[in-house]
Amino acid sequence: MDPDVFEQFMDQLRRYVRERLIPAEQIVIANDAIPDEIVQELREMGLFGLTNAAEFGGAGMNTRQYVRTVKALAYAMPAFRSIISINIGMFSSALKNGGTDAQRAHWLPRICAGEIASFGLTEPGSGSDSAGMQTTAVKTAAGWVLNGTKRYITNAPHAKVALIMARTAKENLPKNAHVSAFIVPMDTPGVTVGKADRKMGQAGSAIADIILEDVALPDDALLGGEPGRGFAIAMQSLDNGRISVGAAATGYARRALDSAVRYASERKAFGEPIANFQLIQQMLADCEIEIYAAECMLDDVAARVDAGESVLRKAAAFKVFASEMCGRVVDRVVQVYGGAGYLAEYDAERFFRDARIYRIYEGTTQILQLQIAKHMLREFHSGTFGV
Repeated sequence: MDPDVFEQFMDQLRRYVRERLIPAEQIVIANDAIPDEIVQELREMGLFGLTNAAEFGGAGMNTRQYVRTVKALAYAMPAFRSIISINIGMFSSALKNGGTDAQRAHWLPRICAGEIASFGLTEPGSGSDSAGMQTTAVKTAAGWVLNGTKRYITNAPHAKVALIMARTAKENLPKNAHVSAFIVPMDTPGVTVGKADRKMGQAGSAIADIILEDVALPDDALLGGEPGRGFAIAMQSLDNGRISVGAAATGYARRALDSAVRYASERKAFGEPIANFQLIQQMLADCEIEIYAAECMLDDVAARVDAGESVLRKAAAFKVFASEMCGRVVDRVVQVYGGAGYLAEYDAERFFRDARIYRIYEGTTQILQLQIAKHMLREFHSGTFGV
């Protein structure tokens, strides 16, 4: 996107977040759903197609522009980012990285127009462990038949299409070549969605199981037209998703800190604002320091993506730092609020609950730590570490 046009868009988005989305948060909390009119407004603003080319109806943003947009949107409650996140993140990334021309031409315009997508990797018995995947895709004369259950799938109750990871070989193969990716329209016979799960936080963001029972798909549902590439495509897409989650955590940490500064300036104890107390100031300063560090990491990893670098390790590192940082920030914010921070009528309590998931989805902190270390050791043994 043209830089001047992008800056105008960002000004518009920041106003929209503060004047429209934040005032609507209590409605979202009360109904555990984003109002339909706001979802339509997000479509009209082009937020479902940020990362896709103009030929498909997208905004054509580069990665730095995309993550700045995510961070700005994430200043409001997480549900507003969540509803667009799979479209602009993992689904679009998977189609661009591994889809055929025909698949991109068919699906990307629909995604950009706001048909909501889901991404199905996690199962009741497996998440990051692809060797434990139980969902199967069996080749038939007419195409493929899928069976299995995907769990904790963001946007499943609203989705029109899902990208489903399934086992296409009975045995586990090197480089996870037993896993393939399938584009599954949610109205396909045999596809059902479970009841939306109740969650600790993130009101208005829906997750549920996707159940596949003898789901017959044509040959062209196989992403890229080639079996055995699904997990690799998923991992490439997860780099994008992890950067998005890190950007969201950074934006929400900023919202929480702004709230704490306002509260500390207005709340009085011993005849003066608590913001005058040095230990309150220390907590506020520690939050600012960590948010700034995350913002620098975000700019760096996004610039590396735009430069064509492989960012598997750095995307994981950023996601770990930003999500853990956000957890520390919201914890301090509750402490700044004191007893009020434990009450549901104050935002601090909600910030604390909302932020907890950032350390879990798109790869838990612990799984990403393992990936980072394994990547480092692999480079060391190949002689490329530090080069």
